[in-house]
Amino acid sequence: MFKTIKNALKTPDVRKRLIYTLILIVIFRLGCYITVPGVNTIALNEAMGNTEGLAGLIDIISGGAFSRFSVFAMSISPYITASIVIQLLAMIIPSLERLTKEGGEEGRKKINKYTKIVTIILALVEAIGIYLSYKSAGIFVDNTFLTGALVVTGLVAGTSLLMWLGEQITSKGIGNGISLLIFIGIVSRLPSAVTTLWNLIITSNGFSTTGLLTAIGIVAGAIILVAGVVFVQQAERRVPVQYSKKVVGRKMVGAQNTHIPLKLAMAGVMPVIFASSFMTFPAMIIQIFVKDIASQTGFLAGLYKFSIATSTSNVGIGYSIANAIVYLLLIVGFTFFYTYATFNPAEVSSNIKRNGGFIPGIRAGKPTTEYLSSIISKLTWFGGLFLAVIAILPMLLRFTNLNIAFGGTSILIVVGVALETVQQLESQLVMRHYKGFLE
Repeated sequence: MFKTIKNALKTPDVRKRLIYTLILIVIFRLGCYITVPGVNTIALNEAMGNTEGLAGLIDIISGGAFSRFSVFAMSISPYITASIVIQLLAMIIPSLERLTKEGGEEGRKKINKYTKIVTIILALVEAIGIYLSYKSAGIFVDNTFLTGALVVTGLVAGTSLLMWLGEQITSKGIGNGISLLIFIGIVSRLPSAVTTLWNLIITSNGFSTTGLLTAIGIVAGAIILVAGVVFVQQAERRVPVQYSKKVVGRKMVGAQNTHIPLKLAMAGVMPVIFASSFMTFPAMIIQIFVKDIASQTGFLAGLYKFSIATSTSNVGIGYSIANAIVYLLLIVGFTFFYTYATFNPAEVSSNIKRNGGFIPGIRAGKPTTEYLSSIISKLTWFGGLFLAVIAILPMLLRFTNLNIAFGGTSILIVVGVALETVQQLESQLVMRHYKGFLE
């Protein structure tokens, strides 16, 4: 990886893309420290001393921007939710499905336009919810309509700017812009995590042997977790394909042996992001219409506690276990959805047959489709359950004395985005005929 980065810096075009990406990342981090107009910063520091539940999850993704009530407080979460909504609608609305599969570049632009519209609507709803939730906390200079409008506009504008930054990184920089913004938001909390580990070792009473062993255990567990995620992300099942001799123009093209690489976690980290957004969405809506919901009882209060159990253990073990089960099912379900949305066994089988190829021991046509579907199903089950276990394990460990700085979801996102970005960096080098960078 380091050699790839070194070679990228030597290539002028790729170096420009890297510098451009870094500049936009710096803008993102600076924006995380710009407080929304109309906020009383003194009262904010007192009210945001301990962010948990839905606020804690948003704060992690936004890189601490939520606890500072900055213009990027909502991060890019409305865009993620909008993407989920559009993809789900594409499964039930024929016109959207045609745009997704057959629309080409023009169809992609229309889908992107619809996603932006839904993002602005969701951002507006979430911003109003956040304002109403913290209105009684006294963190605003006053409770007039003008102040509320100013706060909501600032939050929506911040999300819109982040959406634009993500698009610019994707088109003119390196990597997927939206994923990189989430990645930077999580990684920015690494210094505070290191400080937490240091405080375990060096306490107010001096050196702590127990704290040292705990810190070593946390670091060792994180390393093992990262290694497992990298292994699964990079592992692949290679399906052999043979192509018979055929005439192309005036030449006879010889038989070829190749393979179809099928990854264990073909959907990557997206199912975890989708499931997290889906789980916390009810809490966001409930906060808009019900004040002080955390201290109330009833169906809505129970639904709220169930929804935020992904990111806090203060709601009770019953809510946490129920949340973990539903969270697991959602991750597995989104894994299947995302995998089959990106890999169509029937289409792959048709392409193999059209080019005169076949899988050894499998007849061309429907048997090939069934064979590929069987393999994809097994790989998806493994990948979905692996993602679910990694994401849920830290939730269960919250009931022990271990204080894990980074949850499984954060590690999945960080490792997945890092691997994807390095692969895109290598692709940029290949496109520019940079040979030998992998040797």
